[in-house]
Amino acid sequence: MVFSSNIFLLYFLPVFLLAYFLAPRKVRNFVLLAASILFYAWGAPEFVIQLILSNIANFYLVRWMYKTGKPALKKLLCGISVAISLGLLFYFKYGNFTMDNLNAVLVWFHCEPLQWTKILLPIGISFFSFQSVTYTLDTYRRVNRPMDSLWDYMLYITMFPQLVAGPIIRYCDIADQIRNRESLYTDRLHGFYRFVIGLCKKVLIADVIGFQVDKLLGPSNYDVLTSAQLADIANKISTIDSTSAWIAIFAFTFQIYFDFAGYSDMAIGLGRMMGFKFPENFDNPYISTTISEFWRRWHQTFSVFIKNYLYFPLGGSRVKTEARKYFNLWFCFLVSGLWHGAAWNFVVYGALQGIFICADKLFLKRFNERLGRIPSVFFTFLVIVLTRCFFRIERIDLSWLFIKRLFAFEFAPFHFTDNPHFYTTILVAAFFSFFTLTKLGLKVQEKVYFTEYGRKQHIIAFIVSILAFVFCLGALNASGFSPFIYFRF
Repeated sequence: MVFSSNIFLLYFLPVFLLAYFLAPRKVRNFVLLAASILFYAWGAPEFVIQLILSNIANFYLVRWMYKTGKPALKKLLCGISVAISLGLLFYFKYGNFTMDNLNAVLVWFHCEPLQWTKILLPIGISFFSFQSVTYTLDTYRRVNRPMDSLWDYMLYITMFPQLVAGPIIRYCDIADQIRNRESLYTDRLHGFYRFVIGLCKKVLIADVIGFQVDKLLGPSNYDVLTSAQLADIANKISTIDSTSAWIAIFAFTFQIYFDFAGYSDMAIGLGRMMGFKFPENFDNPYISTTISEFWRRWHQTFSVFIKNYLYFPLGGSRVKTEARKYFNLWFCFLVSGLWHGAAWNFVVYGALQGIFICADKLFLKRFNERLGRIPSVFFTFLVIVLTRCFFRIERIDLSWLFIKRLFAFEFAPFHFTDNPHFYTTILVAAFFSFFTLTKLGLKVQEKVYFTEYGRKQHIIAFIVSILAFVFCLGALNASGFSPFIYFRF
């Protein structure tokens, strides 16, 4: 079940909200927990037991770890808890990748490949695994106390608004909200407005663009494609003209932003309806003047996770040599690339991001400062667009081939009237991506997202949101099912 589906919007969400707000305050957490398990079971019923059992094991291991006075046992229990979360993540997400590469090596040495049954990937496993890790390590570091209630812990991990694609939330940030929160009518209204904004980003922008990108480049998830379908994709990429290639990769760059940011808006909005204040996950990433700034604005909770639980443990910038500092930076982005998917193209994507981050520290930031703000924004955006080639095209050889087609300078005539809906949507996406470069844009954003409304403003916002909601339902019925890109990460 996904947020942008009729089953969620017309059945699950209204029934859940009715049951949640009619229930006494003392049992609302149980209503939310039951709904979250049902939500996950709808899309991945075969993995629900694994999710519940891993939650139970981690809950009791962390409590034992916190209470013991033996340092060695404390480290052991912490390691076991982290190993459960990361072990499941590695098995399900990287098992197929590992075996495919191992068999490729065996074949190269003229050995028989190992037999292996393909593993299905549970949706959202990266996000709830990382959230479990943050809880374990923060408790180990005494940032927070362990929870007293197993049910509260399961709610924290499995809460359906952010279960399958974040934001990644540290327990210390919402501990009080789990036990005691208020859901004022203004919170419910603002949450609804935010949810509808995210729905519009997904349905009216990302899905429209994504449909045409798939027509130009083929489906994005190569794991589920047949050899004939992969051959068709290779043929499309090898024969694409430079005009279509640039349109496709610019379009995908906007698609992935509005798809993921749309999900985050919906998750934040749903949480606010129930009284939760989830952290922001995006802050206009395409107006960044450097790649370093881009990663402070893009998927912010993931960047914070990498910084707190990988970069700092490696020593961060407090190391003896400059070389080690830059290695730490580069390695963190290499890992973040692999986190995005079990394929070598994602490794290359992460490695390239790490190289540009290091280049920022060494010379690129000074170069961009000399360019000026607007030129540096568009230079950084161009770098993002080009590295997205390795994100969208999940084979390194085809990614390089596509980049060659970008710079083949074999341009075909462009006609806006060939697909005015698609091109208009790209222009709308570009406008909202760069709108906050202006003071007016920042002022409008602050007003829409972060300012409390008066009575008249609520009336206007509510009417606009209802109309937008109905329009999105119509668009969904016309276009059909479209999952979020980050669901499979």
